[in-house]
Amino acid sequence: MPVKIILCFVVGYLCGNIQTAFFIGKLHGIDIRRYGSGNAGTTNAMRTLGRKSGSLVFIGDLLKVLIPGLILRYAIFPGEPYVILLCEILGFGAVLGHCFPFWMQFRGGKGIAVTAGAMVCVDWRLLVFTLVFALIVYLTKYVSVGSLFVVVLFPTYIAIAYHDNEYWLWMLLVACLYTVSGVYMHRANIVRLIHGTENKIGHHVAVEPEAQATGKEPAEDAAEKVNDTAAEEDAGEDRE
Repeated sequence: MPVKIILCFVVGYLCGNIQTAFFIGKLHGIDIRRYGSGNAGTTNAMRTLGRKSGSLVFIGDLLKVLIPGLILRYAIFPGEPYVILLCEILGFGAVLGHCFPFWMQFRGGKGIAVTAGAMVCVDWRLLVFTLVFALIVYLTKYVSVGSLFVVVLFPTYIAIAYHDNEYWLWMLLVACLYTVSGVYMHRANIVRLIHGTENKIGHHVAVEPEAQATGKEPAEDAAEKVNDTAAEEDAGEDRE
């Protein structure tokens, strides 16, 4: 069992390193890390590249954990009592891989789309959370509020729906790690929500043609752009 846990986590982390927003940004001729929030996530892609590209990023980030998770559950360990726990672990590895990709200076997104894929892999009924997310975003106009609500609901659902599973306590613990990760990655958003400076959905970022090489690393260049954006708007962008 420990070996399976480690393998699932490592595979998940590697899958999470598939940075959909970065690749789609390159198809548009830009490095998305140089624009908006400087983050490779769904929200920044939507604000920088448009809804179509943002939707493709969301789908790609969801599938990069959903596909390996379903293979794990139904092809590799079908019927095993601990398979749901392994799916959770694989999914959490993917969340960390998405948020902290080793080949992008450990700067990715916030992992909400990946979390959604992991939740659906654990239990298809959790698809309803996407409706909850959409409703909250519609009512509040804040993507971050919907994201935080979903990551808090996940362990709550596990606690109620799987209380009779022999691995229930471990499943609940891993689900709580998703919550901790989601809250941590949204810590700046929480501060902005408290101060009323959080950007609402619909905010767009102007994209200029790629500048000539600056001789700086993308992360350094992106950091400067983020600082400029923050100075102008007194608020950072979301990343999903």
